[in-house]
Amino acid sequence: MSDKVVLAYSGGLDTSVICKWLQESRGYEVVTFTADIGQGEEVEPARAKAEALGVNEIYIEDLTDEFVRDFVFPMFRANTVYEGEYLLGTSIARPLIAKRLVEIAEETGAVAISHGATGKGNDQVRFELGAYALSPDIKVIAPHREWDLNSRADMMNYCEQHQIPVEYKRGYEAPYSMDANLLHISYEGGELEDPGASPRDDMWRRTVNVENAPDEPEYVDIDFRCGDPDSVNLEPLGPADLLTKLNEIGGRNGIGRSDIVENRFVGMKSRGCYETPGGTILLTAHRAMESLTMDREVMHLRDSLMPQFAKMIYNGFWWAPERLALQALIDESQKPVSGRVRLKLHKGTVMVVGRWSELTSLYDEKTVTFDEDQGTYNQADAEGFIKLNALRLRTAARNGRSNKDGSVAWP
Repeated sequence: MSDKVVLAYSGGLDTSVICKWLQESRGYEVVTFTADIGQGEEVEPARAKAEALGVNEIYIEDLTDEFVRDFVFPMFRANTVYEGEYLLGTSIARPLIAKRLVEIAEETGAVAISHGATGKGNDQVRFELGAYALSPDIKVIAPHREWDLNSRADMMNYCEQHQIPVEYKRGYEAPYSMDANLLHISYEGGELEDPGASPRDDMWRRTVNVENAPDEPEYVDIDFRCGDPDSVNLEPLGPADLLTKLNEIGGRNGIGRSDIVENRFVGMKSRGCYETPGGTILLTAHRAMESLTMDREVMHLRDSLMPQFAKMIYNGFWWAPERLALQALIDESQKPVSGRVRLKLHKGTVMVVGRWSELTSLYDEKTVTFDEDQGTYNQADAEGFIKLNALRLRTAARNGRSNKDGSVAWP
């Protein structure tokens, strides 16, 4: 009886070739796993394709709620952005897929897992770090690092030789590579490999061009409870439905497009275009809710750690102890982050126009008012506060360190 391997299977050209390659070249019995994480296309056809390849154990699962609840929301509690722009839509999906690959391997008695990530990208790292963190002795097979099928033409020839039914037009090369889930769509490769080439407008799938967005602004209310959104426009929604709703609202208003050159973990720079309409709205709303309810020093501490948190997720260390420890701090910081935020959406922009929190707001109108003081703040106290903070500056100036560049003015 052959050993089993669990393959992350989309039903497309690459993973169909991998499935047959694992069977023919390696002698494995393949178990396929297809995850619905909101990529916007039917996943059930993967079942028929796997059956046609002789696969007996086929897993097709709707993981959209788990994806948003247990991965997207915890990440957004930190307002996580990689290198100032990227909302980590692809990165945050990989630890969930790795988790299910390992779990299915345990359920089926498989000795290995396999994926279709290339040897140049970040996803190979994310899948495999996640798998090893959860199952240290699991074997990982990455065919793109081993075989000699180095082009689409090579794989198409392999399909013809092994009678693999695939939907692929010979002679046609897609202008870019896409990866989609409920948080975002990414576009890479092809014509986008030239960082000076503008993406074609017909590339974008979830957002309208800002020129074609409605002339009238749209307003949206988002309610938060302990840092997580739980309703849109007073309608309570589950995690996946909520993000779907925000994607629809943001998409029709041209919100969430970005064009980035990022630093991959493997050492190269890569140009990618991303659509994250719901996530862009959510990030702005969450930050606004925190501004009203979160202690200053707690916020500043969390913000100072956010770049490290983003790098952990981007590089594939979701299941690492440092991410789990930092997540505990982030989650503790979110306990008071509850209330409502109102946003104005207009032609690609998101503007906060209101925020309320009856129970946890730290905003005190009596203290901040420009009108007559009401006994909560004595303006005369500011003089001593300023002089104490100026003490080291005045001392340095008296000792001759008065040059504007900070150097010592030696006699």
